[in-house]
Amino acid sequence: MARYTLTHKAKPEDIITAAKDYFGKDGLGLKTIDESYCCIRFEGGGGFVYISTEPFEGKTRVNLEVREWDNNTKSFLQNLHKMRA
Repeated sequence: MARYTLTHKAKPEDIITAAKDYFGKDGLGLKTIDESYCCIRFEGGGGFVYISTEPFEGKTRVNLEVREWDNNTKSFLQNLHKMRA
């Protein structure tokens, strides 16, 4: 299992939307298991991606826990880095 943390200017709901677009049914096709305003969990292919967000010093802290989707998660993080709030 891998864990990642980053801070971003985007709002938590924008991070969650980006995750749904990337990992969800219209992206990689993972199944959304749980979703709230601050968190989302996807499962599929023998693994999972769990993303949680929280306010942090006027920005959003994004925490990711991943099993079996590490390379895709790295790509998602690169896309987030390019995303502007």
